[in-house]
Amino acid sequence: MTTPDTQRPRPGSDILRTALRRNVGAMAWGTFLMGLYQAGETAFPIALGLIVEHALRERSPGALALSIASLAVIITTVSLSWRFGMRVLQKANTTEAHRWRVRVAECGLQPVARDVDLKSGEILTIATEDADQTADIIEVVPLLISSLVAVLVAAVALGLADIRLGLLVIVGTVAILSTLSVLSGRIGASTQEQQARVARAGAKVADLIIGLRPLHGFGGNQAAFRSYRKVSTEAKHQAITVAKVNGVYAGTALALNAVLAAAVTLTAGWLAFGGRITIGELVMAVGLAQFIMEPLKLFSEMPKYVMIARASAERMALVLTAPPVTTPGPRRPAAGADLEIDCVRYGSLRRVELRVSAGEFVAVAAYRPRAAADLASILAVNVPPHAYEGVVRVGGQELADLSIEAVREHLLVNPYDGEIFAGTLRTNIDPSGSSRSVPEAVEASMLTDVVALHREGLDYAVRDRGANLSGGQRQRLSLARALAADTDILVLHDPTTAVDAVTEQLIARNVAKLRRGRTTVVITSSPALLDAADRVLVLDEGVITAEDTHRRLLATDEAYCAAVAR
Repeated sequence: MTTPDTQRPRPGSDILRTALRRNVGAMAWGTFLMGLYQAGETAFPIALGLIVEHALRERSPGALALSIASLAVIITTVSLSWRFGMRVLQKANTTEAHRWRVRVAECGLQPVARDVDLKSGEILTIATEDADQTADIIEVVPLLISSLVAVLVAAVALGLADIRLGLLVIVGTVAILSTLSVLSGRIGASTQEQQARVARAGAKVADLIIGLRPLHGFGGNQAAFRSYRKVSTEAKHQAITVAKVNGVYAGTALALNAVLAAAVTLTAGWLAFGGRITIGELVMAVGLAQFIMEPLKLFSEMPKYVMIARASAERMALVLTAPPVTTPGPRRPAAGADLEIDCVRYGSLRRVELRVSAGEFVAVAAYRPRAAADLASILAVNVPPHAYEGVVRVGGQELADLSIEAVREHLLVNPYDGEIFAGTLRTNIDPSGSSRSVPEAVEASMLTDVVALHREGLDYAVRDRGANLSGGQRQRLSLARALAADTDILVLHDPTTAVDAVTEQLIARNVAKLRRGRTTVVITSSPALLDAADRVLVLDEGVITAEDTHRRLLATDEAYCAAVAR
């Protein structure tokens, strides 16, 4: 399987170029409107100076009315160009941020995991904050150009009055930008470090939420909270550092802009006092000196936002350029095929050999939970084939030769801690809305009492992670989803650990009935599921040590009896 991201690397600079290239039209239109806004803002003090000069000479009501009308046109142009210019740029910004969020999410949801050293909380931060800050480049460039237009118009207007005023604006602007460019580099480095620390804190929160109940169970919650407090404090200190750098940057920019404005004002006053410029030109110069602080402030802040956008783009590149953990093959398994594990060594598995024929219901009694988890991970292709010894075959074809999409369609592994999503019971059981066996799956998983308990039935709202459901209800909901998928091969890992013994008996009987004629593997220590299986394979010390029916093993194998009898 190949994707656009795996075909072509995307460093941070490439991500920024892509964002700019995709929004050329919106940026051109936004630049025009914002340039018009800045030109109108600049024209206001120029027009005011001309009006004063003209009024002093003409002293007529008609000239005054024409001047007022000219100012009204300028004000209207400034208002409309700003409103529509920002609307165009912010729409493009929001759309581009959404595109990058979707792209990062696609990388996380692809069947083949990416080889990236980031936790889910960090990827979430990248998909939200970093995507937003990267898309800000779409607003930064037009605002930078429009601010440059304002500075140039002001410099030209002042230069026409006196060349020294124009040169003062140009030289002062270059000096300000040169000074601030040094600070902007530090802001970029500090911001990138802050984003990384905030992401690590987010990942720690995600881990704590997932493991909160086990942590409470063995009293490890305080140690976990101290661990989170540590990474959170580091993120806070880095945020303070970034805020200080930003404060120094903003203060320096404001001070330098004020110095330039004061220099222009004082120089204009000195020239007017010496008779080198007129009163109208003095009014224009003083007005431009006050106005020029806004575009200069905006112009001087742009390098900071460029560095922040680049830092965020580099963090997104960590996800988008990461190679896949494995490269799947192009083949598809035959429908209704069997499942074979041949001499697999991985983790706690030493030399596992087993074969499940098409349509058979087989239970695997793993004495060690670690071995059960390793076996489930291999069958779910969470472990790439090159990471373990031996071969897994589906329909006589090696797993490494099959496409992941085909494997997912053909073989479903339902983990013991299946995720529950915000939505309804129905959308959790049948996310695609295409299953024809939802009623049968609900009945087989004994979820009928949950459905009957609520007036909305299957449309009962479920909170994120199933927060409004009990542990047993969440487990049965996950099992119903697996059964509703109706795949050729279904692997269930401890599907009934959170339900009572009576319900477990009913579920075992219902699953065996519903899956009759379909290949089913249950990795469990549940006596009810073991008894419902056609045969039981005992997984002990990483190898299959026994094979028979549940009842015969109870009668002949003392270790098995001690391990599974309740």
